Amino acid sequence: MLSARAATATRCLSAFALSARGFSSTSASLAQSATRRITVVGGGQMGSGIAQVAATKNHNVTLVDVSQESLDRGKAYMSKSLKRVAKKKFADDATAQTKFVDDVLARITLTTNATEAAGNADLVVEAIVENIKVKQDLFASLAKAAPESAILASNTSSLPIAKIAELLSAERKERFIGLHFFNPVPQMKLVEVVRTNETKQEVVDSAVAFVKAIGKEPAVCKDTPGFIVNRLLLPYMMESIRLLERGVASARDIDTAMKLGAGYPMGPFELCDYVGLDTIKFIVDGWYKEGQGLQGNKIFESNKTLNELVKNGHLGVKTGKGFYEY
Repeated sequence: MLSARAATATRCLSAFALSARGFSSTSASLAQSATRRITVVGGGQMGSGIAQVAATKNHNVTLVDVSQESLDRGKAYMSKSLKRVAKKKFADDATAQTKFVDDVLARITLTTNATEAAGNADLVVEAIVENIKVKQDLFASLAKAAPESAILASNTSSLPIAKIAELLSAERKERFIGLHFFNPVPQMKLVEVVRTNETKQEVVDSAVAFVKAIGKEPAVCKDTPGFIVNRLLLPYMMESIRLLERGVASARDIDTAMKLGAGYPMGPFELCDYVGLDTIKFIVDGWYKEGQGLQGNKIFESNKTLNELVKNGHLGVKTGKGFYEY
């Protein structure tokens, strides 16, 4: 399901072959290496989730955000999530639960200095706001600080990977990739590995190996609007809203039909509310206006119902009201 948020979007990951100081096409893959240094930029729910799963699999992680307050929130989120994992893993052993949480958190360093954190990283992943200019500026800065051998990755769910890398050198573009994690990261198994026309095959291979090593399942695709999941989900959700507008059925009946008739775990309106209606509007508006080959496509044309809900601040689960009340 969609993982981007229009205002805070935090998403991502990839990985690779490591030499004594960094990545190398001839050395052991990152997935097999004993020393793995990951920098995650963005301490929100997505970035914290990525940091957590990487640290759980024995990576050394540096989590970066603009303020200590944001980092503290990220740490609190990881701690709460890890405690849930520990209770399942060590159901009757409180000491083991505490040790597990402490050991994982000990592998995560918090900092507000992004360039310093990228300076010795094997992999740098950004999980920040879904704004193309902000992402481009960030990677332009990170590219100057990170080792030449490092792989740079974006966790965007809706923006073109090649566009994000536009300001980078040809060499950096070869080691740039999309790693789209899904929310919540600790639970969701899928990671979309998105390659551009410039991405080297060895980087793709290393990313796939890394994703598998952290217990996720990779799906490799080309750099296209929405990648795989969102490109299929957005038309589904938008057409569901149009069915509602035409009076074909109620939101509840449409949800029931798709859950019981198609075997979906959530109906389209439940999914819309979970993702965030502002996020959906943000993505479809962008695709309709300037999406790669999607401009003017009626499938992604916004509609009165969605626009009114967003205008009134009814964004779904996160605000307590969307198509349903919570």
